Amino acid sequence: MAKRYGFYIDQENCIGCFTCQIACKDKNDLPDGVLWRKVYEFSGGTTIEENGVFKSNVFAYWLSMACNHCENAKCVTGCPTGAMHYANDGTVQHDPDLCIGCQYCRMNCPYDAPKFMEDKNIISKCDACIDLREAGKNPACVDACLMRVLEFGPIDELRAKYGSNANVKGLPSSDITKPSLVINPHKAAIK
Repeated sequence: MAKRYGFYIDQENCIGCFTCQIACKDKNDLPDGVLWRKVYEFSGGTTIEENGVFKSNVFAYWLSMACNHCENAKCVTGCPTGAMHYANDGTVQHDPDLCIGCQYCRMNCPYDAPKFMEDKNIISKCDACIDLREAGKNPACVDACLMRVLEFGPIDELRAKYGSNANVKGLPSSDITKPSLVINPHKAAIK
C-alpha cells in the first residue's frame, strides 16, 4: 500500500463557520438530512460571583468531522459485501454497486461516518474527494475552510508536523479504530 492519507484539524482555531460542511454538501450534491462532514458545537461552563467579583469558565468550541479513514475501520470489517473497502492510499471508500443497504457499516462506525441514503437504499460516505485528489486538488472541505484549520495529506507527514493526537472530548478513543486523523485540540476539549 502507498502512503496512508488523512486529515489534520486545528480545533483550537476553528471558528465554527460551517463552510467546510457546506462545501462538502454542495460538492457531493447531498440530499436534505445527509452530511458527510459535520461541524459539532460544544459549550459549557458557568459564571459565578465571589465577593463581588464575577469569575467565568465559559467556553465554546467546534469540531469538524467526516470519515476518519481509519487504519482499523470497523465499517470495513462490518461490511458483508466488500462495498466498504480500503483504496491504495489507505482511505476508506464505498462501492455503491456492491452495497445492499444493510447498514452494518453504520452500526459499526464509532464516528457515525456512513450515511444511509433512503431514496437509493444504500450507504454513502466521505471519500476524501478522491476525484479532486486524482486531479491534484485538495478535498473541497480543506479548500473551503476560511481559517485554514483543515489539512489533508499523508498521515505520517501530518503526524510529523503536528503530533499524533487524535483524542479529544466527544470522540471515542483512537485506540478503537486508529483513525487517520491528527487534532490540535481546543483547551476545553483535551481529554
